[in-house]
Amino acid sequence: MGIESNIWKLYVIKGLRWFMLIMPIVVLFFQENGLNLREVMILQGSYSFMVALMEIPSGYIADVFGRKKTLILGAVTSFIGFLIISLSFNFWPFLLGEIFLGLGASFISGADSALLYDSLVESKREKEYTKVEGTTYGIGNFSEAIAGICGGFLADISLRLPWYFQLIIAALIIPITLTLVEPTVHQKNRLQTSLKAIWEVVKFTLIENKYLRWIILLSSSIGLATLTIAWFAQPYFKSIDLPLKYFGIAWAILNLSTGISSINAYRIENILNKKTILLSISVLVSIPIVLINSYGGFIGLSLLLFIYLIRGFATPLLRNYINEKTDSTIRATVLSIRSFCIRLAFAIFAPFLGWIADIYTLQHSFVVLGLVILFFSLLFSLKLSKLMND
Repeated sequence: MGIESNIWKLYVIKGLRWFMLIMPIVVLFFQENGLNLREVMILQGSYSFMVALMEIPSGYIADVFGRKKTLILGAVTSFIGFLIISLSFNFWPFLLGEIFLGLGASFISGADSALLYDSLVESKREKEYTKVEGTTYGIGNFSEAIAGICGGFLADISLRLPWYFQLIIAALIIPITLTLVEPTVHQKNRLQTSLKAIWEVVKFTLIENKYLRWIILLSSSIGLATLTIAWFAQPYFKSIDLPLKYFGIAWAILNLSTGISSINAYRIENILNKKTILLSISVLVSIPIVLINSYGGFIGLSLLLFIYLIRGFATPLLRNYINEKTDSTIRATVLSIRSFCIRLAFAIFAPFLGWIADIYTLQHSFVVLGLVILFFSLLFSLKLSKLMND
């Protein structure tokens, strides 16, 4: 099969990877096994730290040895992580499982988007990237929505049962990655193998190229906000006394909204200019996070839904803005630098927010998160706007 087959295969891989039966109940599962919210956030912070630690090296590995091989490695490592957690009952084995899951995520992150973009370039369809990436992201969210409902029903039998089924799904991804085709444009122009080469890419991205620096930092700020909200959604459901049987349905609705908005992200790109888009994303993600503190019930859930809608628009648009300014030879590494910033920030910030929630309230955590994201995202947006004026 030709290079264009990568596109539908990446759709399938995204759909399977995001068919996360565990997501509507993962916090409850850990709490059932004796962990408090701070320890749950430490687990997720450790996962994010491992992703951050390996993010840039894994992107570099994808640029040097190939996106396909890196994706295979990520699929296998993720399977091992799910295997460990599904068979474990306390903090330390859970931590080991999260480390393996972090490794798997780092190998896949960046390599999948780079493979997609280069496949479109080789097919002379690179102008369709925002649309195709939006579709990919949308498929992921639709998949997670369906999985949320299924996971909720499985959890009603046992909170461990979704993990067993998740293991089977993780196994299905491995044979699909084996059939991917490495783009010729990347095979002909690979990076040299050295630590110096990695540093050169990092230096170029975060120091020398001002546009890439600020767009990656903005994308990372928005990514931190939406990632944190995703992990605090279940405690929020619990805090407003949403019945457990509705967790999966609520999770499904949130992810369906993200999927719908991501598929239509390219339409926003055709209507608004970049400056307006960047400033709007910064404000429209942050303000609802702060306001959740003041509302519960239907209004609070509506604010949460709005955040997920903006998340769907933001992800493909910001990734496209990064890809437009990035050469194929370093694309996976640059995208991995973005993920590195998100995961490192989450690894540092999430346990602190968990501590605030344990000592005070979950709503206090939302206020702190919203104000921090508003400050930094506006700062980065204004820096980018100034560059666009020069």
